[in-house]
Amino acid sequence: MVLKDGAFHAVDSSELAFRLATIGAFREAFKLAKPVILEPIMNVEVVAPAEFQSMLFFPFPKFVLIRLSGNVIGGLNTRRGTIIDSEVRDDEFTAVADVALNDMFGYSNQLRGSTQGKGEFSMEYKV
Repeated sequence: MVLKDGAFHAVDSSELAFRLATIGAFREAFKLAKPVILEPIMNVEVVAPAEFQSMLFFPFPKFVLIRLSGNVIGGLNTRRGTIIDSEVRDDEFTAVADVALNDMFGYSNQLRGSTQGKGEFSMEYKV
């Protein structure tokens, strides 16, 4: 943003007035530009045994919850993933999601932990 013209008046002009005018002009221009944050989106396909599709809890007396299996779909959701498709075949399931590349770092460790090392995934850049 470039200020092309301005006037100074001894009574009304001050450094604060110019700063506030600049901030207001920037905010207005920013809203009119309708900015969009761009980041690489990956198409992720996860294949794992069906027992790990969702998280199961078994309630014990006194409301103690014990985790019995991992949660692959929940893991993708926590990484801001958008689930595109999910299907179960025989004893395994496949989940397809769109996830930002930055959120996929460390996913292999999480998937391995939540599926007892039985899950695998692939990702490719979504054009």
